[in-house]
Amino acid sequence: MKKYTCIIFDMDGTVTQTNQLIFDSFNFVAEKYINKRLTPKEIINLFGPPEEECIETMIGSQHIEPAMKDYYHFYRTEHHRLASMYPGMKDILRFLRSKHVIIGLFTGKGRRTTDITLAEFGIAQYFDITITGDDVDEFKPSGDGIRKILQQFSLEPSEVLMVGDSVADFIASRETGVDIASVVWDSYGKEDVLKLTSDYHFHDVHEFYEWLKQLYS
Repeated sequence: MKKYTCIIFDMDGTVTQTNQLIFDSFNFVAEKYINKRLTPKEIINLFGPPEEECIETMIGSQHIEPAMKDYYHFYRTEHHRLASMYPGMKDILRFLRSKHVIIGLFTGKGRRTTDITLAEFGIAQYFDITITGDDVDEFKPSGDGIRKILQQFSLEPSEVLMVGDSVADFIASRETGVDIASVVWDSYGKEDVLKLTSDYHFHDVHEFYEWLKQLYS
């Protein structure tokens, strides 16, 4: 079994249970500015760019500044109620740190909400590098964020594993030549993800953790 020098994690739906927080944050803005409530699928279809561009697509540019203030306020204040860490995920991060694995975070969300979640859960210190949608030239499903991590640590694609819950994570990994572990413990596109020819599929955090412990034993 190959021991990876670096493991890159997606955030929402992979490390953190934040999908409902995102959906409710978007709908807080949608209800206020366009008097509409979106389905999870409609919100997911906006994903790719960071939140500001998604919300501008949703409501238009006229009220984008106050809308983003509202979005960030809701995201921060409701974080404790609507978000959580997947049980066992912090143990995984600690374990990988103890094995001196380079740990990266590559998320499509913006820097501000990423930093809020990292701070709320006290996990920023586990990541050697964090790449958000504000840090790339091309958004997911582009592998631009993965390439930045490869360059930062002078890594070959064969040394790296991407861990994510979406089709976009799969596309980004294949584009850059890194292996992909598709996880579906909270994937909003579980059926589509399970159809992918990923290098690994994991259905729960415990299963993934046990595999890692065997890998780095």
